[in-house]
Amino acid sequence: MSNPSDTNTIPVWAVPIYSVLLPICVFILVYVRRRDVYDLHHSVLGLLFAVLITAVITDAIKDAVYDRWGNVVCHGNKADIKEGHKSFPSGHASWSFAGLGFLSLYLSGKVKVFDRKGHIAKLCIVLLPLLAASLVAISRVDDYWHHWNDVFAGGFLGLVVAAFCYRQFFPSPYDDDGWGPYAYFDALLEESVKDDGDAAAQTTNALTAQPMEVRANGDLDYGSTSRFDDIEQGKRVKNYALGVGAPPTIQRVSSLGTSIEKKEAAQHSFLSHHF
Repeated sequence: MSNPSDTNTIPVWAVPIYSVLLPICVFILVYVRRRDVYDLHHSVLGLLFAVLITAVITDAIKDAVYDRWGNVVCHGNKADIKEGHKSFPSGHASWSFAGLGFLSLYLSGKVKVFDRKGHIAKLCIVLLPLLAASLVAISRVDDYWHHWNDVFAGGFLGLVVAAFCYRQFFPSPYDDDGWGPYAYFDALLEESVKDDGDAAAQTTNALTAQPMEVRANGDLDYGSTSRFDDIEQGKRVKNYALGVGAPPTIQRVSSLGTSIEKKEAAQHSFLSHHF
């Protein structure tokens, strides 16, 4: 062969390390700084979804196009021949762009790269994971394990799946709220609605509660919903029917009135009924 396959520059066991564990380490660092458990949970969940979905689709396509060479007979190591038949699309490229592509979208939202302020340093931070994924894809062609169309298809597949999975949990990086997950803003909204409901309930209770008042005859009024009111009203009706006591008509004196006004009202009621 004029272009014999070389050893893997990026071994297979290293792919999950830089495409899964490295982004998770970044998520943990952001959590340590912001203490947002919603962000940590949904970022890890979205990353795992992106990588696993990409892996399933990649292997399905590999198996579907396994015998695309027809009756071509290959000689050599059986494992290498099998890999050659299953070269489309590149698993290294799809995994790399799924994990590091998700990380790039995550960082673009966190640093607000699209805030229209022209910070080139933010753009460099966002492009760094994509550059690393591109280098991995190029190494597959350089090692003669894949053709350029294999790595292009794998990288495109991984990036598309990463974008879809990211949007399941986070707003668009162009959005003003792109720095946080949907769950975080939903939790804030629920807490705000709950606080407004509690405040409204307290206001309603304050408006509907009937303050204890002093009647003209010196009795205490506990409100229309109190059992004491029914008892006292029954006593006054009975006493009035026997010719004792004041009529059942209630003359209320506000609890905010002065003690002198209360005493004068009580004295006037006492004199009118006994003299």
